[in-house]
Amino acid sequence: MSDAENSPPTEPIDSPSQGGPEPGSDFEPVSVFGDSETTMDLRPGADNCYKCSVCDTSCPVAEVDDDFPGPKFQGPEQWRLKRKEGSEIDDSIMSCSNCMRCDDACPSSVPLSQMHNTARGEYVDEQMDKLSVEYVRNRILANYRTSAWFASKVPRLANAVMSFGPTRWVMEKAMGVTSEREFPAFATQTFREWWRKRGGADASRRNAREARERRGDPADADKKIAYFHGCYSNYNTPEVGKALVHVFESFGYEIVAPEQRCSGTPMFANGMLADAERAAEVNVSSFADLVEEGYDAVASCTSCSMALKQEYPELFDIDGIDDVAENTFEALEYLRIQEDLEGAIADASVEEQAFAYHAPCHARNQGLDRQALELFRELDGVAMEDVGDSCSGISGTYGWKEEKYENSMKIGEDMFEHMHDAAGDVGMTECPTCAMQMEHGTGYEIKHPLQLLEEALC
Repeated sequence: MSDAENSPPTEPIDSPSQGGPEPGSDFEPVSVFGDSETTMDLRPGADNCYKCSVCDTSCPVAEVDDDFPGPKFQGPEQWRLKRKEGSEIDDSIMSCSNCMRCDDACPSSVPLSQMHNTARGEYVDEQMDKLSVEYVRNRILANYRTSAWFASKVPRLANAVMSFGPTRWVMEKAMGVTSEREFPAFATQTFREWWRKRGGADASRRNAREARERRGDPADADKKIAYFHGCYSNYNTPEVGKALVHVFESFGYEIVAPEQRCSGTPMFANGMLADAERAAEVNVSSFADLVEEGYDAVASCTSCSMALKQEYPELFDIDGIDDVAENTFEALEYLRIQEDLEGAIADASVEEQAFAYHAPCHARNQGLDRQALELFRELDGVAMEDVGDSCSGISGTYGWKEEKYENSMKIGEDMFEHMHDAAGDVGMTECPTCAMQMEHGTGYEIKHPLQLLEEALC
């Protein structure tokens, strides 16, 4: 995890030729947020870069796009260039997919993704034409929650319209959203609708206490989580949210589902930092109060947990943000820390099935790329096969853009090939957009690890 504030430079840089300040000039940190109180001082992290280019070799976009200069330029080099009066952010910053693999690859802890996010935000804020088709398209994609909210009111109609070939053709020609992909179906009942109808937190409290009694746990055990379900599990795959509820309650956890907005991940990727900050303020406000009451924040999407853990404290100054970051976990990660999950799995069995597992880039950045493989290899009836360490290629909204679609599929080729070679014809991943890409490239059914865990334990 990058930490621009605390990482000392490995070598002082004190001459203009090395990227340091001009003689006699005072260093001025780059401000992405104009006159707001938030100031992004990325100098220490930029000074840590010694141009080894490991980040460039790990970048999936640079591998397939010869015009993309790579993370090193987009991060520390562009940061130094931008300090010169009159210079602008290079528009290639919009080709970064925000996979964040460069963070994981860097041997010097340079805050590359933080630099990319701030540069993208500055480019969109100061240089992008707000009346352009690209800006409008990106704004719509970045604020998926808004579109999904409207669609969830008439899900059957929305599904029929969005799956209609001419509609997709018009969207590609008018908005630059690729017609090659099928739009994900909206659920006829959202997760939050199911949660309220089920009885909400009161029902979860009863179920958890009954489970603790069956398990022989203390009745007053402090087992409670605040679920960050995110947009996709709410509007498109409520079965993932339901699986989380059933699994956690079976271990005796009382669950609340507080008010929340999008995690901000698609907004970061499209340079819509003001939108992301507004969403973060709601999320931090909701979850900080619960953390203070002893709840831990748990997400079922690795991009959501990454946003709350890393990107929020890197980019925003909001009361309670550090407490939320320190107490946020991905669902499987949390159960492996708190419970004897391996022991529970060892005593369970499911109908025979084989999975081709893909670890999302945002899971790798959290050190979670092996957790599903390690867990389910002990489950009777299941065969798990890792499909390699390549990026899926979709990277949230990146692969939905008409001009990026071909590169997205090139990036995913290695994953598709490994999936086809795997024994099973069902995929598994923790990331909803990776799941879209896996299904799109192979035709396989894709499951979340929580769904298999639910099948085994509930």
